[in-house]
Amino acid sequence: MIQFEVAGQKDTRSGFGDGLLEVAKRNDKVVGLCADLTGSLKMNGFKNEFPQRFFQAGIAEANMIGMAAGLATGGLIPYTGTFANFSTGRVYDQIRQSVAYSHKNVKICASHAGLTLGEDGATHQILEDIGLMKMLPNMTVINTCDYNQTKAATIAIADHDGPVYLRFGRPKWPIFTDENQTFEIGKAWHVNEGSDVSIIATGHMVWKSIEAAQILAEKGISVDLINIHTIKPLDDEAILKSALKTRCVVTAEEHQMNGGLGDSVAQLLGRKLPTPIEMVAVNDSFGESGKPLELLEKYGLSTDSIVEAAQKAIGRK
Repeated sequence: MIQFEVAGQKDTRSGFGDGLLEVAKRNDKVVGLCADLTGSLKMNGFKNEFPQRFFQAGIAEANMIGMAAGLATGGLIPYTGTFANFSTGRVYDQIRQSVAYSHKNVKICASHAGLTLGEDGATHQILEDIGLMKMLPNMTVINTCDYNQTKAATIAIADHDGPVYLRFGRPKWPIFTDENQTFEIGKAWHVNEGSDVSIIATGHMVWKSIEAAQILAEKGISVDLINIHTIKPLDDEAILKSALKTRCVVTAEEHQMNGGLGDSVAQLLGRKLPTPIEMVAVNDSFGESGKPLELLEKYGLSTDSIVEAAQKAIGRK
């Protein structure tokens, strides 16, 4: 049985805000830019501590990305902050041309991603951003699972030379990872050893997968559970090792089925180790306004959805 001590609940965006403040104290090259959402991105601590290193771009996200590219050219490490929808879709041209193509050391930090944004509805609940960003050459893509991991990732990406997309969320979520963890880009976290089915999860769906693994254990099903916090570069070795052991895979993500984590895992397995795979993700649909957990249930991203997918995958061995 998988057992985790939950240290309360906190939104992952607060992990970003606290991580940004901490890394800025360590590294005076870190600067922050925001598109009129300082409070929502939890960047007020950084703004108040380092006002000369904070730039308010206003509701002009394309300009913010251009400013960040320029600051990176000057040797600084810019962290941009706005909602995931505005961090990607609205400024894709600027990211492609001025950041990814030019290999600028810009950290694109995006909050309020996925269905768990809740009441803001379909226009803001971007479910395509991972696909958009992972397709860009030179771009590292990170999607963290709780407050502690988000804070650790925010600190770690300052030492990575190159563009990064860091995705996190709005709702309060269980805190279950180590407070003092070292975040390693591209290295999966093996949450639980198992033998019957591999569950490969990212972001908020890691906790849902832990809940599912506990239910499956009660049914006598042993889950090999992996947290893929870095979607690009993917930890091929961890995924292939798990799939070779269990011979069936489930992916779980708060994103479109097309273009997300499941898509990357399926490509890997198709090339190197053909394996039955089921995907828990949004199936070619926009979201809607509602309570976060109710939306996960409606769109097939609940704990029970993962349990059902695991049983189906096992039946396909």
